[in-house]
Amino acid sequence: MPRNSKTTTGRARATNSTRAAAPYNEESKLKELFVEELKDIYSAEKQLTKALPKLAKAATSEELASAFENHLAQTEEQITRVEQVFELLEMAARAKKCEGMAGLIQEGQQAIEDTDAGTATRDAALIISAQKVEHYEIASYGSLVQLAKTIGLNEAIDLLQQTLDEEKETDVLLTELAVSSVNINAENEPEEE
Repeated sequence: MPRNSKTTTGRARATNSTRAAAPYNEESKLKELFVEELKDIYSAEKQLTKALPKLAKAATSEELASAFENHLAQTEEQITRVEQVFELLEMAARAKKCEGMAGLIQEGQQAIEDTDAGTATRDAALIISAQKVEHYEIASYGSLVQLAKTIGLNEAIDLLQQTLDEEKETDVLLTELAVSSVNINAENEPEEE
């Protein structure tokens, strides 16, 4: 490794650690990015509240339908937490249409249309669609937590971390449903002629 790049790397680390400890800066570009991402996830969560009842209705397994219904209640709490973060910023809660979530919801709708009602195969497709959503939310909230730490928005960290933890738990629950029953049942369903 050239000597200059080692020195540059050392400086970059020092700068990053200094930034992480910096006090809250109301006017930084990073704060602007944080607000834009907050608007995006606010939209994503609101879109999800409309999609989850459709997933629950389409589910064959009572456990899966119940998981979607429970996550709807959780999502409504998560929306309240995002609104609290906007309050901490002394801003009105506003959404910026989350195109990523819109696409994921459309994929979920396509999974319903492409599978037969009353089948475990449909449930497997719904779990896949739901896990794509969870992974999107995990990435979003994980990034928001780190941005909040970097810009010194300490009061928001716990709110965002709580939601991040819930999204991870939901992802694990969906995996458990898939592995323990849904995928096994789907594998045993006869092929269409």
